[in-house]
Amino acid sequence: MSPTEISEKITSQFADAVVTVNLDGNRAVIEVVSQAFADMNRVQKQQAVYACIQQYIADGRLHAVTIKTELPAD
Repeated sequence: MSPTEISEKITSQFADAVVTVNLDGNRAVIEVVSQAFADMNRVQKQQAVYACIQQYIADGRLHAVTIKTELPAD
């Protein structure tokens, strides 16, 4: 599993997303900027990104994940 692989999983669901992934072993910090977050609350944003990477969490490749979500700057 690479940062690119994680990024591709997320952009497959959020086509306009700019994704940054920093991996340290089985820990990841993921930043996602997407207009798709406009009508979501904080929890919904987190759930949407987690859904993209759920398989990595379930099989143990990812253990700790920090997700930061933002709307694009105008």
